[in-house]
Amino acid sequence: MSNVLGIRGYDYIEFYVGSAKMVAYWYAKALGMSITGYCGPETGIRDRISYYMTKNNLKFVITSPVQPNCYEIFQFINRHGDGVKRWSVEVDDVEKAFSYATKNGAIMVERPHKLEDHNGSVEEAAIRLYDDTELVYINRDNYNHIFKPGFCEPRQKINIECEDTCLVGVDHIVGNVRENEMNIWASYFNKTMNFETFVDFKAGDIGTKYSALLSKVVRSADFKIKNPINEPFEGLKKSQIEEYIEQYYGSGVQHIAVETDNIIKTISALRKNGVEFLEIPSTYYDMLRKRDNLNIKENIDDLQKEHILCDKESEGYLLQLFTKPIGDRPTFFFEFIQRIDGAQGFGKGNFQSLFESIELDQKLRGNLDKTAEELMPPC
Repeated sequence: MSNVLGIRGYDYIEFYVGSAKMVAYWYAKALGMSITGYCGPETGIRDRISYYMTKNNLKFVITSPVQPNCYEIFQFINRHGDGVKRWSVEVDDVEKAFSYATKNGAIMVERPHKLEDHNGSVEEAAIRLYDDTELVYINRDNYNHIFKPGFCEPRQKINIECEDTCLVGVDHIVGNVRENEMNIWASYFNKTMNFETFVDFKAGDIGTKYSALLSKVVRSADFKIKNPINEPFEGLKKSQIEEYIEQYYGSGVQHIAVETDNIIKTISALRKNGVEFLEIPSTYYDMLRKRDNLNIKENIDDLQKEHILCDKESEGYLLQLFTKPIGDRPTFFFEFIQRIDGAQGFGKGNFQSLFESIELDQKLRGNLDKTAEELMPPC
């Protein structure tokens, strides 16, 4: 594949939430991110408040409404709860990337436009993903200030003490879609962004005796962007994908995988900062110790202490762990991942243990066995 669209990699991810100030504090305390920018009424933005948060190449924007007429954000939160509204890719030429996408069937959200102030300009455009998620093309080459016009330095300098989490940037972003939508969205990415499907998990590849899913992973050239897309598959009980779609009320971003260069240190720090993770049974590590071809550099006792999963690949191996849902609904969560010696997979060998752990939490919530009608809350 050639990078004909000049895609440089992931840029920022924007969350719509009920209270940006409180959520930004959690991200700073739990994930060890810095609040490096702010926009709101004091900067001329009247209807919303946003906090720009960074750590190395990881960039989040946390946004909430402050006026009743901010319908777009209120409608999103009312339907989905806190979640990912948009994620972005940095490109050499926004007009070129957007034109290619729309000519090949992308649903337009915003045409290419410039945001300008005395510090320069940022160019953006956006297309539709899933139900009401957006993908933004962005170029900031001509801007010399914080994030983009409308943002300034944080109004309050808050010293939040936390452990260093060693987070590097976004590894991949996972979408959950309804039955029979996965192929549609994989094709949408491939046609509009010059991606290709490089992993295809079929029936029987991913699941437990109770629940299963289908998944395709699309990627850009040089693996700069990797996007798994999951859809539910019939099982004996309700799958995690079905639970997500019912609780999120639609298709959307299920989780963000964040890259680290030292996952043992990262998970230890995140636990001390208050992050909750899925529990991995001790039998998983007994089986790990029996694998003759593992040849990993880390001590398995250290992995077991932090409940970190390990999956061997032909070109290397990966280490990963998943948080519990971070909000009130059992929808969005984080994955933390370290790829070693060129590993490019997604932990297929860990799916059995991972799904069983997720099912324990589903059972506690009473969502493992119930039908969609029983889960529907009263109006």
